[in-house]
Amino acid sequence: MLEHKKIQSLGDYFVDLNSRQNKGVYFYRINGYSEEISEFIKKYYDVARRTGVVIEGKIPNPDEKNLAYYGEIMGMNFQMSIEFISTSLKKWLPRMNDFQRQNVSASIYDSLDTMRKAGKTENMLKNAYIKFMCWLYYKFERIVNQLGENNIPKILYEGNVSNYELMLISILSNAGCDVVMLQYQGDQGYLKVDPNSVLSDNLQMSGLQSFPEGFSLKKVREELQNEINNQRLYGTKPNIANCTNAWIKGKGLDDIRTSIALRGNDNKFFYNCFCRINGAEDKLTYANELFQFQQEIRNSKRKLVIVNEEIPKPTPEEIAGIKRSNYAKLDQLVLDLSSNIKYTANVELQRIMHKAFVDIVLAESKKEAGNLNRLTNKTVYLLCWLKRYMSELFSNWKNSDVACFVYMGGCKNENEAMFISFLGRLPIDVLILCPNLNTKCCLQDKLLYEVNYTESLSINRFPEDNSPVKIGTVAYHAERDLDTLMYQDTGMYRNQQYGKANVINLQTMYEEIRILWDQELKYRPGFSTVDGVVNIPVIFAKVSGVKDGLVAPYWVSIKELITDDTILIKNVPYISSTAANPMKAYAAEFYKNGKLQKNKIKNHPKYPYEILREDMQEFMLDKLQSLIEQKLIKGIGENGTEYTVIAQVLNLPKDIVRMIQKFDFTKKNPKIVYINTGESVISLEDSILIAFLNLIGFDIIFFVPTGYQSIEKHFNKTLMEEHQIGEYKYDMQVPDFNSVVGEKKKTTWKERLFGGG
Repeated sequence: MLEHKKIQSLGDYFVDLNSRQNKGVYFYRINGYSEEISEFIKKYYDVARRTGVVIEGKIPNPDEKNLAYYGEIMGMNFQMSIEFISTSLKKWLPRMNDFQRQNVSASIYDSLDTMRKAGKTENMLKNAYIKFMCWLYYKFERIVNQLGENNIPKILYEGNVSNYELMLISILSNAGCDVVMLQYQGDQGYLKVDPNSVLSDNLQMSGLQSFPEGFSLKKVREELQNEINNQRLYGTKPNIANCTNAWIKGKGLDDIRTSIALRGNDNKFFYNCFCRINGAEDKLTYANELFQFQQEIRNSKRKLVIVNEEIPKPTPEEIAGIKRSNYAKLDQLVLDLSSNIKYTANVELQRIMHKAFVDIVLAESKKEAGNLNRLTNKTVYLLCWLKRYMSELFSNWKNSDVACFVYMGGCKNENEAMFISFLGRLPIDVLILCPNLNTKCCLQDKLLYEVNYTESLSINRFPEDNSPVKIGTVAYHAERDLDTLMYQDTGMYRNQQYGKANVINLQTMYEEIRILWDQELKYRPGFSTVDGVVNIPVIFAKVSGVKDGLVAPYWVSIKELITDDTILIKNVPYISSTAANPMKAYAAEFYKNGKLQKNKIKNHPKYPYEILREDMQEFMLDKLQSLIEQKLIKGIGENGTEYTVIAQVLNLPKDIVRMIQKFDFTKKNPKIVYINTGESVISLEDSILIAFLNLIGFDIIFFVPTGYQSIEKHFNKTLMEEHQIGEYKYDMQVPDFNSVVGEKKKTTWKERLFGGG
């Protein structure tokens, strides 16, 4: 018999027996829902439907005909022995081989023996045995001859399982079958049958919620059928797909300027940028920078289309040129209207456009909630605009070509937004410019990358000729900056203008971290100043695993985060629990009646921070008080951990103190990169340090290739955002980052003109 093993991920279910790390089977019950669970159920259902058994509701009890046939073939004799059961199985289920029969016989015997030890009578054992035999024949005959094979059969059970059902499913599992049980109402019913969870495991995953109302395998079946129908709409798919924004550095215009050849070298992808820039980095140089940008694009021989203020509505002639009909079903609409996409000069480009068209129309159909007339009208607009701009964007197109479409002013309505989303999935760099912050672009798209600036500029046309463009000298800009400092709430700030701040922990995609990492705080989303207090958006994240399992690029990605303002920690722990701390002796007198004694601390002869500027001292002590009040560290208010917290915060490493001293809340913030590749436990002191520096406003990122619990052990609640980026790697050695070589960073035109970078 095969043992039950623990899964590392849901994907383990689809690994062949011989390829499993620990050879065995999986038997899990699922009591919660997430998008990942939903996708797993779809895939598992499809496999079980084809090569296993799906049980919706209950396994029907043997009826009179079933029992009569069994009695005719097998008789009604029963003996409590493995030999009797094995002989009976050979006659009743002849397709089983000797190994399978041996496992099933032993497993049935064990289950019956458990019943006997629980006090069940001989007649009850016989009835259970006959029920098992009938179920095996009428419900599971298709998989009994696959048990224990390399391609493991699957059972999917939906509902509240009964005692006898669980016994039989457990018998099959032990004989070499994977099992998943879906329990939409939770685990209470199951635990009445198996109180100690001996026969199966409860799936534990973070972020699980209750199953959506009405969720069922019937709905899963309908979704799978819809997906099959949708695949029919795509026809022959293209050989290359869009790699949109995954390669960019978050520099807006500079990303689009990047040579196509330098964006990536995988022939399965075309590398395009889909970006919206809100506001202006510098109002005086904005027009000049755009003018130079379009000159560079044209000089590189790339196709360029610029649209100002709005995309002109289709003319009656353009609309008449679109072949269409009246549609009763979505698939009719998609198939018929997609026939308008023709590019005979390059069949691969036609397939790319066709796939993008189907993607966008299917996505848009969900917004329209079945209103096919509205969807038809919007789709006709899209096709009219595609025909209008196709020759400008794609004439003589080759696989290496990426055109550029610039929309000055942003999308005004759903029709424009749908068209721009469509273009963003083609071999086109799509740039939306919204310099006037009072005018909003209505486009929302998961692929869209945004660059936000605080300055607003009223300009409604892209500068395509050089006559009105002005460029300021360095001295001119210096004088302008000096003037700007006289005003508040302009997006410009004096050095060390603010002495108080609150931290906002950003929720980001993993790819956004390196974009935001070296960015000034005032340009980050969520930054604001209210009543003399700065709201600082910071990064506080843990990165688990190694992307694609590739170690060298992993170290390069970390090196890119090590700036001049970054402290790199690669020896764990950074601060040992046994390290000398002269402030421990005084911590008790610094905290009385739930309050930090700030004056006593500042007047103490051993107080280490009196050399810092006064407002920073107050800020640090306020955050120390906040750290204790929020009980961010386990043990505060329970076992005296608050005194350890005080001692540690008043004994920060010198290089960290210096970073805090020069920290300006409106500019770049100091950073910690903490690498833990092994199994060393991070100390309580490290946890205190990290929690405090987060409240201070540091960007902090943990790289944990093993995925092990790290600093979380000492936190009272989830503080960090965790990103699972790839497979777990163990026993990695942290390299000398001076020897780690990454790609050379491309300089901007300003850096080339004025130096630096």
